[in-house]
Amino acid sequence: MIETALTNLFGLQHPIVLAPMGRIAGGRLAAAVSNAGGLGLVGGGYGDAQWLATELSLARQGTMRAWGVGFITWSAHRSVVELALRHGPDAVMLSFGDPEPYARMVKASGAALICQVQDLEEAQRAVRAGADLIVAQGTEGGGHGGRRSTLSLVPAVADAVAPIPVVAAGGIADGRGLAAALMLGAHGALIGTRFYAALESLGHPEAKRRICAARGDETARTRVFDVVRGLAWPEKYPGRALRNAFLQRWHGHEAELAEAVPAERRRYQSAADERDFDTAAVWAGESVDLIDEVEAAGAIVQRIAAAAEDRLRAHADLLAPPRR
Repeated sequence: MIETALTNLFGLQHPIVLAPMGRIAGGRLAAAVSNAGGLGLVGGGYGDAQWLATELSLARQGTMRAWGVGFITWSAHRSVVELALRHGPDAVMLSFGDPEPYARMVKASGAALICQVQDLEEAQRAVRAGADLIVAQGTEGGGHGGRRSTLSLVPAVADAVAPIPVVAAGGIADGRGLAAALMLGAHGALIGTRFYAALESLGHPEAKRRICAARGDETARTRVFDVVRGLAWPEKYPGRALRNAFLQRWHGHEAELAEAVPAERRRYQSAADERDFDTAAVWAGESVDLIDEVEAAGAIVQRIAAAAEDRLRAHADLLAPPRR
């Protein structure tokens, strides 16, 4: 078993955290990851109170282990954060924005405050907000992110915020990725795309099939899906998704798309309702190369943890004995 500051903080068996993917990481998926020894986080998304109430109840009722919830900070509302806290999560993760408005609420509830950051300035802001755990997110991950890659960002953040523990995110989908994160100075890994393709995720079966069939170079970072949906994401946070016909048509033509939004939004919403993923987005990271089947979340956790342990033991042999 791998023991780190992350596992000690929440009493985990494995240093694995479920990324709180909006509308994908529901209560059943979060509970399954927690029951397998990781930390499951429900994806608060854009703050749909009715959806959250249902999924948070499923998470709370589905596990006796630590679990939590994550929010898009710039989109969060105080009432929705309060709703989540009433369900008694062990952790609340805030991403993409200043955590300060909600940090005191979270910590006063007794929940651990997790802040996801994309650069060193945001890391220092998380320290000032009182973060108990900081997630350093690289560009390789699915969904929205910043400009720094995981390999260089994680050790830089770990150095900058010590002794606060750091978790690595972005492009991690197997035990090799978890072991590498630990070697970079992280205390665990936050994993999204691999759990999107879990049996318990709320992703549509066709979206999961596309993730399993895709390769990393079939993903792209883009703003077109935010433009067509009218979501005010800061420009510095594009989203990584699988390439499809809509992305190919509009990527690089965002200004033109903005002018065509009235008609294109109707078409896009219709495609999303019909699960037409040639138009609708499937948020996914470069790690899709490592995903080839839909599995139960518990099996994914156990396999990643076991492979990381094997990798760490095996590579101790690379150290040559000291010369006399």
